[in-house]
Amino acid sequence: MNDQAEALRHLVHSKDAQAARATRIITITSGKGGVGKSNFSLNFAMSLQKRGYSVLVFDADISFANIDVLLGTPAQYNLIHLLKGEKTIWEIIQKGPGGLQFIAGGSGFQDLVRLSEQELEYFAEQIGKLHGHVDFILFDTGAGLSKETVRFITAAEETIVVTTPEPTSITDAYALIKMLKSMGHQISFQLVVNRVSDEREGKQTADNIRQVANKYLGLEIPVLGFIPDDSNVSKAVKRQTPLSIAFPDSVATRGIDRIASRFLLEERENSSSRGLSNFLQRVKKLWS
Repeated sequence: MNDQAEALRHLVHSKDAQAARATRIITITSGKGGVGKSNFSLNFAMSLQKRGYSVLVFDADISFANIDVLLGTPAQYNLIHLLKGEKTIWEIIQKGPGGLQFIAGGSGFQDLVRLSEQELEYFAEQIGKLHGHVDFILFDTGAGLSKETVRFITAAEETIVVTTPEPTSITDAYALIKMLKSMGHQISFQLVVNRVSDEREGKQTADNIRQVANKYLGLEIPVLGFIPDDSNVSKAVKRQTPLSIAFPDSVATRGIDRIASRFLLEERENSSSRGLSNFLQRVKKLWS
């Protein structure tokens, strides 16, 4: 009897652990290039790791895939090897500094639009194996609204938009949000303002986007936080070492750490996340 009770408890705990291990899908994007989106994606992932979460960064920028360059870890395999059936999902996952897992993208995403139904099924099946393997998959998309970027954003449904205080960056960030809203997609947006001179500038930039989005689109867009302008960022890029490793006490690293803490707080309060299985269903629908 005791053995049966113990077995039942083990089963319940296993199911609880599986549920707690559900993989969350987040896309990180921007209205224009040059705002520091990929740097944010990378160091945001590392900040989540520092807090005990496992993260996989998926480089989904078809034009300027550079996560492996920023990590200083040339990728032996990338997405194209998976799409051609030459490698499994486990074989294309690379490890960078700090043990961060990543998948290099490159031109592979362009081939997604030409996949046969059988190839798309294989792609979805392989991605599906990641369920429970990591807590978060971060898709670092291309800037702007390419077809591939739109598909990943709408499949994931949760998107962090990175902008800067520059007027063109603000305008393009709003244009991206507006376009996705006009297409009828229900997406949960969150905002990060990079390269701010001080908190006041960050708040003003965020408020400009939030107020217009609320007035004309009926959207409430939470602000995850602000990242101070920091010369150490460009130094880390030149070293091909993540900022959080090269300059762990820099103001930009601390800013990203605060954003990660805020994100996890929001994540605990958010019960609407649909997880990897729903993401894969939408990917197959959007690409077929």
